Amino acid sequence: MILLAPMEGLLDHMLRDVLTRVGGIDRCVSEFIRITDMLLPNRVFTRIVPELLAGGRTPAGVPVRAQLLGSDPVCMAENAARLAELGPEGIDLNFGCPAKCVNLHRGGAVLLDEPELIARIVAAVRRAVPAHVPVSAKMRLGYLDDSRTLECAHAMVGAGAAELVIHARTKADGYKPPAYWDRIAAVREAVDVPVVANGEVWTAADARACKAQSGCEALMLGRGMVADPGLALAIRSPDAAPLAWAQLLPLMQDFFAIVRTHIATRHQAGRLKQWLHYLRRRYPEAEEAYLRVRTINAPDELQVALFGAPALS
Repeated sequence: MILLAPMEGLLDHMLRDVLTRVGGIDRCVSEFIRITDMLLPNRVFTRIVPELLAGGRTPAGVPVRAQLLGSDPVCMAENAARLAELGPEGIDLNFGCPAKCVNLHRGGAVLLDEPELIARIVAAVRRAVPAHVPVSAKMRLGYLDDSRTLECAHAMVGAGAAELVIHARTKADGYKPPAYWDRIAAVREAVDVPVVANGEVWTAADARACKAQSGCEALMLGRGMVADPGLALAIRSPDAAPLAWAQLLPLMQDFFAIVRTHIATRHQAGRLKQWLHYLRRRYPEAEEAYLRVRTINAPDELQVALFGAPALS
């Protein structure tokens, strides 16, 4: 099982669409939907997870689990119930976001210091949605340290989470290497639900090492998949031919076409250059292209510079 991670501001429905066309991904998780003190209208859920309007799947047919983030059990449950009516593949709960602005408002990884509250949130959501809708949770090893990893994992599973994704770093670790895959092993051995390992998997060799150290067969890919869209296929089959730059260019062009229909003109070039920046890690051609277009902000000019032709009207 290979999951595609949520990445706020990067791995949204537009990039999910294109990356799942490549193959190798079994399920996606959406960026978080922030729950505060109100019942959100359907349009908020479908704006962040437009796949809800298409049977909860990407255009390539890959199911998408919608993710909620918040700290009020009652409000989380009410919104989960409404979300469940829209037909997601499942509902995921975010206890891993390390962003300071999120943590300051009692969301994401900061809740890993409050396992009792985590249990109340998971239990409330599990009660609020139909039994056939899976409820899962994503966590880090901890907030400032990993002293409560098992306590938090037991809180989630005991309250009804049917799967855990564990990012193998604390909030304090941020995204700095390394990821401590071996520390996931204790959780996998302690709970009786599937555990998915996440963090710092950039190559097929990383995936093998992560599986060996964590004991997990399932992985969640984030930045590694953005940098190398063929990574999931390479993990599944070591003999798979790498995705060539010539194969990637049409996908990038499709991505830019989607971007140009969904976001404001002033942000369009930035979104394509953002992905191109990640691709520099894997493709020498991306490095050359990025240096060539990094000062271009006009979408039409960028279209011609990268792809050699204006967009089709």
